[in-house]
Amino acid sequence: MTDRSVPRAVRLSRPMAREVVKEVAKRYGVCIRPVALQRLDTHTGRTEIVDVPCGATLESACPPCAKRNRQLRMAQCREGWHLDHEPAITPNEPDEEQRWLVEFRADVHAQQEAAERAGQDTTDLDALAEGLDEEITEAGMRGHVLGGATGRRVRSTRRRQDAPDLPRRKMTATTLGRTFASPDGRVYRPSLFVTLTLPSYGKVRDGVPLDPDTYDYRRAARDALHFSRLVDRFVQNLRRVAGYDVQYFATVEPQQRLAPHLHMAIRGTLPRAELKQIIAATYHQVWWPPTDTVRFEGEHLPLWQDGTGYLDPDTGEVLPTWDQALDELDDDAQPLHVVNFGEQHNIQSVLAGTRAAGKWLGYLTKYLTKSLADPLDAATGHQARREHAARLVEALRFEPCSPTCANWLRYGIQPKGAKPGMQLGRCRGKAHKPEHLGYAGRRVLVSRKWSNKTLAEHKQDRRTWVLEALGQPDEPIDPHRYVWKPVPAGDANVPPLAVRLLRSVAERQRWRAHMNRLIQNLPATPQAA
Repeated sequence: MTDRSVPRAVRLSRPMAREVVKEVAKRYGVCIRPVALQRLDTHTGRTEIVDVPCGATLESACPPCAKRNRQLRMAQCREGWHLDHEPAITPNEPDEEQRWLVEFRADVHAQQEAAERAGQDTTDLDALAEGLDEEITEAGMRGHVLGGATGRRVRSTRRRQDAPDLPRRKMTATTLGRTFASPDGRVYRPSLFVTLTLPSYGKVRDGVPLDPDTYDYRRAARDALHFSRLVDRFVQNLRRVAGYDVQYFATVEPQQRLAPHLHMAIRGTLPRAELKQIIAATYHQVWWPPTDTVRFEGEHLPLWQDGTGYLDPDTGEVLPTWDQALDELDDDAQPLHVVNFGEQHNIQSVLAGTRAAGKWLGYLTKYLTKSLADPLDAATGHQARREHAARLVEALRFEPCSPTCANWLRYGIQPKGAKPGMQLGRCRGKAHKPEHLGYAGRRVLVSRKWSNKTLAEHKQDRRTWVLEALGQPDEPIDPHRYVWKPVPAGDANVPPLAVRLLRSVAERQRWRAHMNRLIQNLPATPQAA
């Protein structure tokens, strides 16, 4: 009960008890936004409500989960950076269920082809084949039974005349870089840490344009939209020049000017001159329909007609589809946009086990728990940064972010997979959300043969270490033992959030106390005489 004899100003200065519960939970590494799920144990038939961590990657959502994810990525980066042996990735033999599914799929495919030859309706067979493809994926098989996509549009791969040529070496079947031996017989296996940026769009100071009116926000927006494809091109060029299957761990972070840039750990090394040449020669061309002419805006918008698509409100003509708009691009057409790296970059050689390796490892994962739109310099005026971010978001508002973006209607083109209700400037794509600032790709990019482990296997390593420290057996978990279901909102069996957090904190206290006792009981390390 509140003591009314205490002055109101004093009462308001006291912290809220529920907020203190969250702060304590954060201190003990407890998720503050747990997801309640119903777990059925198929062995015992017992049903219970279990709190599962939210798994957030940003501190603004859940600091404990973000910290765990960052530590997991650091472990992944550390284990794969200076690997000295080839990762052994051998696919498992298919089991009977997988073989049966593929055999069934073969029968359905034969029926589809027979029905097509006879001119019969294949709707039911197509639905059956699609369902089987989903079951094949769920059964633990990778890829698609019919192979890669067919009918993919391919444009000329001839390099632009304004881009320098690149040397190309014969590929060798290895993921390891070169080694160097010193006169005393010691062998060194260096790796690289590379930072790549985008070009300048105008002079900036403390991350804010000196003259916002001349700052090229349109180019900045388009570069951010297609930055992930530029990174893919860089990796392709890097492997062609290096002559081996280069492995990498990269993170995408925001600069102070709010443009994305890349930090990349590369296994192995290349001459700096060649690496600079690769950076200068890397570009990505966006072969999309032109957006020079705005056909619809304001109240003058295309109309939807069921079974037909979007129509011109003045003429009643059906707007060209995405594929039709691409067909109109002739051989003399110019790309909608070309994105390159900027002149500023950083290349560092790194040796395993050195202080520099730890330094760059921390730098790689430093901002993974931050949003791309988070201010990076508290000394800079927040109002100026907000205005700068607002201008960039406004430049992104009507830019098409993908073939399915609703903004294509503004230029008289039906988006791929058009549907009713699409609104200009209100695309729900990730790139158009203010917190992403145009970048819709993944924040962490890891090559397949980096550490020879999946992220789930790295999590299992941490779990095994904790269980061994606590003296508990690390028994394999049957993936089919538990059946998980979401708990409906307002379920009376789910305690209030504060109660769940208190229980989790008490459990962590027991864990820590047990861990401290184990540490105290460790045998003392004998000291050298």
